[in-house]
Amino acid sequence: MLWFLGIDSSAYTTSLAIVGEKGILMDEERQLLTVPSGSTGLRQSQAVFQHVQNFPGVLACLLNRHPELVASNLAGVAVSTAPRTVPGSYMPVFGVGLSLAESMATINRIPLKHTSHQEGHLRAGLYSAAGPVAKEFLAVHLSGGTSEVLHVIRNKAGFKTQILGATSDLHAGQLVDRVGVLLGLPFPAGPALEALAADDNTTGETYKRLNSSFFLPAAVSNYQFSFSGAETRARRFLETGGSPQEVAQAVQGCIARTMEKVLRRAIQETGLKEVLFVGGVAANQYLRQRLRYRLEHPAVKAQLYFAEPRYSSDNAVGVALLAYDTFHSI
Repeated sequence: MLWFLGIDSSAYTTSLAIVGEKGILMDEERQLLTVPSGSTGLRQSQAVFQHVQNFPGVLACLLNRHPELVASNLAGVAVSTAPRTVPGSYMPVFGVGLSLAESMATINRIPLKHTSHQEGHLRAGLYSAAGPVAKEFLAVHLSGGTSEVLHVIRNKAGFKTQILGATSDLHAGQLVDRVGVLLGLPFPAGPALEALAADDNTTGETYKRLNSSFFLPAAVSNYQFSFSGAETRARRFLETGGSPQEVAQAVQGCIARTMEKVLRRAIQETGLKEVLFVGGVAANQYLRQRLRYRLEHPAVKAQLYFAEPRYSSDNAVGVALLAYDTFHSI
């Protein structure tokens, strides 16, 4: 049985995935890097060290569950080598995964594909959301390291992307994590902040209204947007005794309204109606419900696709699928 391996060593997750000869995900394994309590992240040197420690155990765990897989049937390897597929995109952490991938490809005399972390997110999103179905679509990548609205064209071996809009300062995930640390939440703060923001609204439709008296405005200019002002306002509100739940709700609302404003412009100007959401922040249920309510409205007629929460956060699934896409017919 032929199999394909995907490798990703992002800023906070060591991950591997296996895809079978029919393009079906067989299994995946990931390990979050350890971030000290009260910190908003890791230095690259710290993350590199943890990846080096993690990969042997992650690989052993994955392959121990699949004794049927043998090295002689490994048909191809893909690895994310940079955050994005643009000149100058670089982070040292991706060198750890690249080293492992090059070693495996050389020893087994098999082809190696270089891809990007963002392309891996897009491919995992297409896999888990079952769409968009069109070759050309819009995508939103929201995480701790990327906040972009993209014009995407899919091809056999990956994607051609054009950045339509992006943050001018903080990423959406950085806003969540920095406010989360102020609230005493664990890092990464997304799941805990979402839980804190939840209220006892029995209709389940808080996304249709402002669910907090505290408000963080959406700072948008054309396709560009900003979250640093929202962080400052949230900090000041908390310092004056503001409600943690109201702050958590306001952060969710700010991100949702920001993306709505940018996407309305992108949909109108490109004519593209299908939108794929990927990245850890896109796992937030309020964000999903609010954007569906506002953008799938008959006045806009967009079709939104969200990666399943498990495949929204960093993982190697999309990278493994790109290995299959590229090498399965060789």
